[in-house]
Amino acid sequence: MEAQIEKSKSLEAINLTPKEIVAELDRYIIGQGQAKRAVAIALRNRWRRLMVPVEFRDEIPPKNIIMIGPTGVGKTEIARRLAKLTHSPFIKVEASKYTEIGYVGRDVESMIRELMDLAVNMVQAEEKERLALKAEDMAEERILELLLPKLKTGEISDLDNSEDNPKRTMAQTRKKLKKMLKEGALDQRTVELQTEHSSNPPITRIFTNMGLDEMEKNLNEAMSQIFPKKCHRRRVKIEDARVILTQEEANRLVDMDKVVAEAKQRVEQYGIVFIDELDKVAGPSNNSGPDISREGVQRDLLPLVEGSTVPTKHGPVKTDHILFIAAGAFHVAKPSDLIPELQGRFPIRVELTSLSKDDFIRILTEPQNALTIQYQKLLATEKVELEITADAVEELAEMAYRVNEKQENIGARRLATIMEKLLDNISFDAPDIAPTKFVITSKYVQERLADMVENVDLTRYIL
Repeated sequence: MEAQIEKSKSLEAINLTPKEIVAELDRYIIGQGQAKRAVAIALRNRWRRLMVPVEFRDEIPPKNIIMIGPTGVGKTEIARRLAKLTHSPFIKVEASKYTEIGYVGRDVESMIRELMDLAVNMVQAEEKERLALKAEDMAEERILELLLPKLKTGEISDLDNSEDNPKRTMAQTRKKLKKMLKEGALDQRTVELQTEHSSNPPITRIFTNMGLDEMEKNLNEAMSQIFPKKCHRRRVKIEDARVILTQEEANRLVDMDKVVAEAKQRVEQYGIVFIDELDKVAGPSNNSGPDISREGVQRDLLPLVEGSTVPTKHGPVKTDHILFIAAGAFHVAKPSDLIPELQGRFPIRVELTSLSKDDFIRILTEPQNALTIQYQKLLATEKVELEITADAVEELAEMAYRVNEKQENIGARRLATIMEKLLDNISFDAPDIAPTKFVITSKYVQERLADMVENVDLTRYIL
């Protein structure tokens, strides 16, 4: 087991220093240095735990984190980028969607089942990519078989030296076809494929309070395996047949037992669960009304965060070393309103600050996926060149900040609504006016958005 962990791809991915992790997060997320440091340390501690002697490894729990801050300041993005950086299985859930045991709704263990499903799909995709070349070769052989039946084993050695021998001619023809197939010269020809697809089993409904969606889905999957698969023939172009057959061959080559074992290890050792809106289930419990299950949801979450075994369709999964990152605005409730047992399982708390005008300017220009760059790339597909001047960016940041001050503060998400409204006419007319170039200045920004920013009632509906 230790050797497996040391060779794991995920272990290599998390072997990053905290400074390297923060530097990578800085490429996409502006500010929030305290939160970045906290997740960087938590991630590095995972690598450190796997380096300690085996007898101590299971004794070191993960340092779970609570992020406190308004919407749109980067809480979810930090967790998502962290998981992408380390190739870790990641799932985002909302605490307000769960109900305590005994009530109709989703049970908290479903988040682990979904995380395991995601991990299986992730590892399966990696295996298919690794086996892609072999699958393509096997698909090409199947296409050649459709174009020209393969010679039987031993027939080639029995050929005489006659040039007009039909067997030798067939072998030469097959060789030429294979060359043409690789060069794409046969892509537009059609072949007849026999493909399998599952018959439609009866839809089974499960009426129970616990695990409704998972039980129903799993039972329907089991039913689809019981019913025989149907085969039908259809004519497709060779370029399409290559894709279909490559997918089939890749599915055959992948060892699902190996995939599930690797996925389970990744979930248990490197999995990240991001629980949003934790503040919605915080606060004192009431004796009546819809809030009755708030404390119950917290108590159901507690075993997962403490460490328990969750049954899934891929086998039992331990949650002892899954990293839980919780987040919430905590405007009304406070972290201290959580039950003490749950508070103790989130030892690290970081507060994310509201975004300033300068932050908005940096968000619009610095990240690799900045909004201005996104719109430039989108309009470039229509041969429309978009240039946004520095004073226009500053004006946009000023307007976003003012609207957030006057209305609900939705953080950086305000920039998306303002940019969409700013470029509404250009995006609509782009196919008809291309090729052309637009220069967005501060004057243009004011003309398009000034009235809406000043009119509070109108802003409420548009921005």
